Amino acid sequence: MMAALDMDAHAKVQGPVQHFPSACMTVARMHGGQSRSTQDELAEEVPVALEYNGVSHAVMLATPADLEEFALGFSLSEGIVASPAEFYGVEIEHAASGITAHIDLAAGAFMRLKERRRSLAGRTGCGLCGVDSLAQVVRPLPWLAPTRALSGPAIRRALAEARAQQPLNRITGATHAAIWCGRDGRPRAAFEDVGRHNALDKLIGGLHLAGADPADGFCLITSRASVEMVQKAATVGIAAMVAISAPTALAVRTALGCGLTLVAFARGDDFVAYAHGANIAMESA
Repeated sequence: MMAALDMDAHAKVQGPVQHFPSACMTVARMHGGQSRSTQDELAEEVPVALEYNGVSHAVMLATPADLEEFALGFSLSEGIVASPAEFYGVEIEHAASGITAHIDLAAGAFMRLKERRRSLAGRTGCGLCGVDSLAQVVRPLPWLAPTRALSGPAIRRALAEARAQQPLNRITGATHAAIWCGRDGRPRAAFEDVGRHNALDKLIGGLHLAGADPADGFCLITSRASVEMVQKAATVGIAAMVAISAPTALAVRTALGCGLTLVAFARGDDFVAYAHGANIAMESA
């Protein structure tokens, strides 16, 4: 478990500090019994402390990019704010020990947060670390209206174009992506992170900052579909999710219970509909 950042040490950092999404390191590459020195690009993961109105709430390990979107998306997907109107702004502060997102909340949202007092200090993008009770694991979700945003051709197009949306993964091989696709399957926005939950939160924040309708399209994730991913999507009104890897049984039950159309094992021309497959049009994008 990770403790909150040491603010005293944080305050002592002198001069500007900047964190970057990746770092170049010298490695020994082995091939055919021979070793040679070469350069390799590695994804960074940095402690990101989320503070609401000056009170520490969570520390996540995340890729240090798109942090404004991350702060807003996390606040929305975790139910800390009911709408972007309760999110007044965020100031990102870099230090040698990590990054702090100083988030300014509306008074009502902050009061609800104090009552909840959920602590999330955890591992890389760990969506359930630190919950106070079992009741918090399966939280109430809104019922999502049936979507017509998903079709077989749209899924295939999204998969075909997904790689081009992941520049950081192409050079590091270590990040997940959450990609927003229109009804035709064309990617509209994409965010990457070492944590799959973080990538989805960044996408959620980016969609709201752009004024996009979360119901008018679908989310493609390059990871498994865990219950936290379904919960985050449903909380903000995303009605369809496509995962490249497997779902969990709890994720499927949760999707069935909230109306989210869930597709997984989406690769090439193939996919499996696990929840509300009747919403998927098979012939036209």
